[in-house]
Amino acid sequence: MPDIVTDTDIPLVVDVDGALLKTDLLIESAFVLLTRKPWLAVRLPFWLTSGKAFLKQQIANRCELPADAHPWNDDVLELIRAARANGRRVFLASASDEKFIREIADHLGSLDGIFASNGITNLSRERKAQWLVEAFGRKGFDYVGNSRDDLPVWAAAREAIVVNPRPAMVAAARRANANLRVLGSPARLIAGLIRTLRPIQWLKNLLVFIPIVAGHAITAANVATSLAAFVAFSLAASSAYCINDLADLANDRRHPRKRLRPFASGALPVIWGLVAAPLLVATAAIIAGAISTAALAALALYYAITLAYSFSLKRRPIMDVMTLAALYTIRIVGGGAATGVPVSEWLLAMAIFLFLSLAVVKRCGELVRQEDNDASETNIAGRGYHSGDLQVLTAIGAASGFGAVLVLALYINSDQVMTLYTRPHLLWGCCFVLMYWIGRMLLLSHRGDIHDDPVVFAATDRGSLVAFAVIAITVALAA
Repeated sequence: MPDIVTDTDIPLVVDVDGALLKTDLLIESAFVLLTRKPWLAVRLPFWLTSGKAFLKQQIANRCELPADAHPWNDDVLELIRAARANGRRVFLASASDEKFIREIADHLGSLDGIFASNGITNLSRERKAQWLVEAFGRKGFDYVGNSRDDLPVWAAAREAIVVNPRPAMVAAARRANANLRVLGSPARLIAGLIRTLRPIQWLKNLLVFIPIVAGHAITAANVATSLAAFVAFSLAASSAYCINDLADLANDRRHPRKRLRPFASGALPVIWGLVAAPLLVATAAIIAGAISTAALAALALYYAITLAYSFSLKRRPIMDVMTLAALYTIRIVGGGAATGVPVSEWLLAMAIFLFLSLAVVKRCGELVRQEDNDASETNIAGRGYHSGDLQVLTAIGAASGFGAVLVLALYINSDQVMTLYTRPHLLWGCCFVLMYWIGRMLLLSHRGDIHDDPVVFAATDRGSLVAFAVIAITVALAA
């Protein structure tokens, strides 16, 4: 009588990149390495000449990817749990370096073994199929994968389990193995990319219109030029958001809200960000260059400071909020550079104080939420602040905010205001409204009610919108 083969006799073999994890370990590890040790970029081509497996090993030996911070595919985790509960053996098989795969296996626990690239053999496609057939026999294992590289393995497996496939991938897998099972649905990549570009944050770039408004130089030509500058700064900002999210992956994955960002959650492959970021900033530079050399210079300064912030300055207390204030102010400078409308020192002084206050409001809100979410955590991940810093930050935010009101009061009493306004005494009303708004923002931040960038919050907050409307009407009456 022939032996009866049951499911418990058939091991489950699980691919890692794109299947067990919603990410690619090679791309992530290379990015981590180059952001921390950029000078090693010149060595990558030489490592590759010794083979892809050697390249992966050299990168893995020089960086860490904490296993507990990976974006897991819950459907595959559940499949593994069910297999282990039924007494099946479970193995990981990946083209990634064995260091990372072993760490993942140790984190999961109770696995029966791993197959991975080892510095000599790149375990992919036919080579992976060959190793698994030698270990378990042809049709002697079930295999979980997600890409065309898995087609030879599925052809050798008893059952092909395809993770989050698109229709073309399902058809190709079915041709390789008719015994097919589909797990999950494909990610909405375009939606993930749009979320990463953060179009809501483009509201900040409306600051480029401030020079023509404050300078009473609203003409069709200036509006059109400011609109072009707005587009350029928005594209550059989206490029910077891509880079910032990539550089902050590890911290974002431990953050209660930021872990849901497309790159951190694995909803959008890291490679999309590496391609989108340079394309966006190149387009922004072309637009700014078409406006004027001064506009291009302002955009370049903005982008350079943004990168410095993403890779270093955001981890330096006080310097980070000063940098954010500078980035807001540079947008105003960029608007003046684009249109040729002079930006007064009064406006710049008021802007730097006001935006420093808003940047501090943002950090205060993060500290309050951190305390509310996890009392055991004493600092904001990747930011360098401790919970005990809240009082100091609140004082800085209040001082800088009311410093902006003082600058406005001094401007109202200056000779320059007489050339632009026929009833400048009405501008005192703006001081009172601005004091109210700054105090309200500090209060809401201290309560933990501001969950986003303060500028974006203000654009959707009824109290803030009423305050802005009153200021606009007052300025119009004064003019």
